[in-house]
Amino acid sequence: MAEIKKILERSEIAEQDKWAIHDIYATDELWEEDLAKAKTLIPEYEALVGKLGEDAEQLLAYCELQEKVAVLADALGNYAMRRSDEDARESKYQAMVGKVMSAYVELRSASSFATPEIMAISDEKMEEFYAACPKLERYRRFLTDVRRLREHVLSPAEEKLLAAAGEMANAPDNIYGMFNDADIVFPDIEDGEGNKHPLSQGTYIAHMESDDRVRRKNAFEGLYHTYGSFKNTISAILASQVKQLEFFAKARKYNSSLEAALSQTNVPVAVYTNLIEAVHKNMDKMHRYVELRKKLLGVDELHMYDLYCPLIGGVDKEATIDEAKQVIYDAMAPLGEEYRKILKEGFDNRWIDVYENAGKRSGAYSAGAKVHPFVLMNYTGTLDSQFTLAHEMGHALHSYLSNRTQNPIDADYVIFVAEVASTCNEALFMEYLLSKTTDKKERAYLINHFLEQFRTTLYRQTMFAEFEMNIGKMAQEGTSLTPDVLNAEYRRLNRLYFGDGIVLDDEIDMEWMRIPHFYYNYYVFQYATGFSAAIALSRRILKEGESAVKDYIGFLSGGCSKSPIDLLKGAGVDMSTTAPVEEALKLFGELIDEMDELMKE
Repeated sequence: MAEIKKILERSEIAEQDKWAIHDIYATDELWEEDLAKAKTLIPEYEALVGKLGEDAEQLLAYCELQEKVAVLADALGNYAMRRSDEDARESKYQAMVGKVMSAYVELRSASSFATPEIMAISDEKMEEFYAACPKLERYRRFLTDVRRLREHVLSPAEEKLLAAAGEMANAPDNIYGMFNDADIVFPDIEDGEGNKHPLSQGTYIAHMESDDRVRRKNAFEGLYHTYGSFKNTISAILASQVKQLEFFAKARKYNSSLEAALSQTNVPVAVYTNLIEAVHKNMDKMHRYVELRKKLLGVDELHMYDLYCPLIGGVDKEATIDEAKQVIYDAMAPLGEEYRKILKEGFDNRWIDVYENAGKRSGAYSAGAKVHPFVLMNYTGTLDSQFTLAHEMGHALHSYLSNRTQNPIDADYVIFVAEVASTCNEALFMEYLLSKTTDKKERAYLINHFLEQFRTTLYRQTMFAEFEMNIGKMAQEGTSLTPDVLNAEYRRLNRLYFGDGIVLDDEIDMEWMRIPHFYYNYYVFQYATGFSAAIALSRRILKEGESAVKDYIGFLSGGCSKSPIDLLKGAGVDMSTTAPVEEALKLFGELIDEMDELMKE
């Protein structure tokens, strides 16, 4: 595994390894100018109050204003949040995030009149507007989607009140983010030889992948004991998040916060519950994998800190960032030269913030700014880090193609499809690596990594989704989400998903404390559905070639121009059924069998 090095300050990172943030604004002063410009648009909203149903021109003016605000908000938000994520200790950029959020809330409040007015227009009158004003056709999808939620829209006064509460609703996520990224400090840990190593969000998984069991155990305990010392604070933050979601769901007349969340992206609740049901039916495969891992590691007891270390040693798959870029570029050949041309543009023109630095946001993401995407990494050179790069560049090209193809209002794809492109890249990357090896040991090493993708993406994220759904139900039924309640539910799910073949160390009960996605409003299930869809798409691309690629590029370019289910159907995957999940889990079982056979030889 890669050596854990001293965590550098931002100023010590080479410029070519930082994202080109000044592609958005050359200076902070230009950002301030655009922020002031955004606020001048508030009177334009006020001038349209009560007029959207009068004639097509007024409705067109509103849509064009919304588009103008979307473009400004994209630049303002991306600049402030990307700068803030570079180093959470920089109070200047924390303040800029606060400014842009306040401005956004003001704009939302000023425009809150529009949704009820658009809802009130009859279907017949809407068709008359489209006929009278051809320019309005550009916004048909947007207007139709607004009208889809008629029964959940309140009076203008109530809508304005809910919009004004938006900043408070973001408080749990903001507080947790500051705590998790800037304030919490972990102790150094020792390996089996007594050497000390720094422990951080960015180094934790690297420690877990070590073949030194003492190092893994110490990192595991050091991380969770630190979180556990803040258990009351973190449970209060998470309980506040669950409560604010429940409040807004009730206010908008939804049966649950889950229904409210999925309604926003036009995804049926059945897709969420079907995923959990399909995984429950296939728990035997996860339990088989746990038993295989225990056997191959040769341990009397398998512990939770034994889940990440490779089962195969002596295979060097580490890569520098430049080596990783090249192999990912080669692996994406099935997607065609146009796709790879854009990929290379991102690699060569600093779309990526590569390495961890002190205060930098943990993990990885892609932010699809209109100027070009920005990818945050904490790259370590491990195989997992290489897959993360392939994953985030999948997001980046999805955003790039949608932004270039759709108008600004239709460009942002919904979260249900967000993980498909990223995971399809991972699947193609894995297929490429497997196709290039003739060594049985290396093949077993790669299959182990593929198995881990199933464990961490399909099973683990479904477990997260079930936890999120269950604590939402608990809160709705009046249960207080205390640390003991949350720990107990998390432990129950770990036992269900991993079976009796593993020791449930007490520390794992607290894992929910370190998962930022629990503040993303029922986001995590889409990793699992996205993974399932991606496995199906990658196989279709490799099998059918050009026709499948054409459909896939159409999907990547679709933004939110259709419902997410319809967009995926156009690419050849029907997520309204359990078939993609069942097929992915079937492959998981086959890979377990192959791994078992390879290790017998």
